[in-house]
Amino acid sequence: MRPAQGTYPAFLETYISKAKEDTILKALEANTTQLNHFLKSIPEDKADYAYAPGKWTIKQLIIHISDAERIFSYRALRFARGDEQQPLPFEEDDYAANSNADKRSLSSVIEELLAVRKATTLLFESFDETALNRTGNTSKGKVTVNAIGYAICGHAAHHVGVAKERYL
Repeated sequence: MRPAQGTYPAFLETYISKAKEDTILKALEANTTQLNHFLKSIPEDKADYAYAPGKWTIKQLIIHISDAERIFSYRALRFARGDEQQPLPFEEDDYAANSNADKRSLSSVIEELLAVRKATTLLFESFDETALNRTGNTSKGKVTVNAIGYAICGHAAHHVGVAKERYL
């Protein structure tokens, strides 16, 4: 079931609204298809392209999606297992700056993202309704495991949209 407003902090609405499917597993499937189409469309000569000074390259953007998905999945795992403690936040620009994207091939960062998504999907497949409805604390408020899953999909969709608009 789609997460109801009030089961996640308001700032996540930007992402959650991008996943239209009625279950998290359908949302992950649809978003994975979208990711696959996008990743296959990236020309090799755009891998290190940034649309403006100080902006991430395509490879950094892909790594950012992987990093954020890992972190969100970790939070979902903790909360699903009954650990409601607030996890530490992360600074995405620091992660991107330290990702070594410039030393990696486009194919390796794509392969990594697809592996992360496979792990995310398997994790969410393991959650029953009780686990999906468990909550945990974030710096912005309580969130359900289910809402985190939708945010994962919406976050990836957001960055695919940015990449198509500004990079490709």
